Amino acid sequence: MFMSRRTVLTGTAAGLVLAACARPAGPELSALLERISTDILREAPEYATSLAVSEEQAGGRYMDRLSDASKEGFLRGRAVGERAIADLRRINRDTLSAQDQVTYDVVSTAIENNLATAAFAFGGGAGAPYVVTQLTGSYTGTPDFLASQHQVTNRELADAYLTRMSAYARVLDQETVRMGEDAAAGVIPPSFCIQRGDNAGAIPQLRSFTTTAPAQNVLVASFAQKLASVADIAEADKATLTQRAQAILTDEILPAYQRQIDALTGLLPRATTDAGIWKLAQGEEMYAASLRNQTTTTMSADEIHTMGVELVTSINAEMDTILKANGLTRGTVAERVQALARRPDQIYPSTEAGRTRLLADLNAQVEAIKARMPEYFGTLARAQLEIKRIPEFTQAGAPGGYYQSAALDGSRPGAYYINLRDPATEWPKFTLPTLSYHEGVPGHHWQISIQQEAGALPFIRSALLGFNAYAEGWGLYAEQLADEIGMYATDPFGKVGYLQSAAFRASRLVVDTGIHAKRWTREQAIASMVAATGDQESNIVTEVERYCVWPGQACGYMVGRQAIVKMREDARTALGANFDVKGFHDTILTNGSTPLSVAESLVQQWVATVSGPAR
Repeated sequence: MFMSRRTVLTGTAAGLVLAACARPAGPELSALLERISTDILREAPEYATSLAVSEEQAGGRYMDRLSDASKEGFLRGRAVGERAIADLRRINRDTLSAQDQVTYDVVSTAIENNLATAAFAFGGGAGAPYVVTQLTGSYTGTPDFLASQHQVTNRELADAYLTRMSAYARVLDQETVRMGEDAAAGVIPPSFCIQRGDNAGAIPQLRSFTTTAPAQNVLVASFAQKLASVADIAEADKATLTQRAQAILTDEILPAYQRQIDALTGLLPRATTDAGIWKLAQGEEMYAASLRNQTTTTMSADEIHTMGVELVTSINAEMDTILKANGLTRGTVAERVQALARRPDQIYPSTEAGRTRLLADLNAQVEAIKARMPEYFGTLARAQLEIKRIPEFTQAGAPGGYYQSAALDGSRPGAYYINLRDPATEWPKFTLPTLSYHEGVPGHHWQISIQQEAGALPFIRSALLGFNAYAEGWGLYAEQLADEIGMYATDPFGKVGYLQSAAFRASRLVVDTGIHAKRWTREQAIASMVAATGDQESNIVTEVERYCVWPGQACGYMVGRQAIVKMREDARTALGANFDVKGFHDTILTNGSTPLSVAESLVQQWVATVSGPAR
């Protein structure tokens, strides 16, 4: 998955590639898209920093601001979308060029789908209805954003960092107020997302941040490290600035953390173990809106559930064949996969040495497949990729891995984060190549970098808009492509890891719809997913609890993969010997993130420009 501020509106060659050869958008549409982009970035200063855009493009100074987390900020962001769609509808689509019509459809679909989810003004809307959970809330991302992305190369940026630290305390308090407002309307996260035992849920994760000595806290320590390399700030001033950072942490941020902890603690007696948003007023409508946004289809929850059940069955049959061929014959597929994961030759120790070795192996896997990319892609990604550990202060509730896109100006590479809280039990060696192909190459890093580097795409499409089914569907397609090009030819257990990953994503269709549409309990969902995948229960627990607070998001992956594979096979059937996989991939990637229906239309147009099958 990718978890970055790249997608501000959600929910990164042969033949014709429409975007790559597109002329600039018509003047009226171009001007409107520029204004919409600026309106979006004005409300998302962290993302403006992530992209390293100019102040003019971002609608003003942003280096010392954070997003407004209040209800007013949410409504202001929704108003940006309402104004944008109203202005788009004033343009006659039929008068636009073919390329501009694609852009029109992409932008209008993104905004319409997001407005449909934002109509439910709780948390982040229908797709993330709870303000603070184990996965949502500024505490899950802002410290790492300041440590990793806010550059400190001069005194002005140092002062801006400190101003943002103070702003972070205000954001935490804004969220605390919103939690109370939403709770008054009956919107309270499941109890296990607030606190589960002593080390899981929002409260333990918030507490873990507060227990580090101030000088070693990531906000202070990273600031001091950045200051150390700034030549034009005197040593005495560096010491003073570091002391100010520590004072802001202790006097402003940590008290705001405690207020948020107290508010969540106050909600616990009112929270239930009901996992799905069916329990909320208009929960059925919320889930439908989120599914449409996350899959860019009109598939119902029942249709998605059935797709998942059928895929789990077929994928498990393939795993069974490989396991038997390699001497693993006793027990269910899940039991045999679990036995494989416990073998000493499959374990990275949960030590710093083990984690270092794991990261080195990931880098080697990425380099090996990157060397094969010219065989399958006409357009190659240029941005570099870093593989990083998820910060320890959020790892308890974080997913297994996610991707963060590179800065547009090349000042920061793309980053693929992996959760290394307990690699000995959670990352058997046979599971890791597929993760690298999904998050790195040819997955998210490859796709998003090519999108950003395409050049001819309007900025709003190359950098601001994204579609979960397209992006995560591509991530899963990348896993399948790695298998198809032979990356597991001499690694049958790696192939098992790939199939386990596919079963995992197919199981998500079953579990997400089960939780939110069929009223499954958390325990039902965990049992179903363990049986489908053979994955460690600790991993599955984290995943299931993620689906509880991000309804519908997990469905975009396999729905998207199946759609992309169908597009490719339909094109192959139509073109026969003239089918060129490089042309197909370039058509999908250089046109950027699109709704699945738009991607299908683009592939059909590409097919039409290539000669028919040889006779």
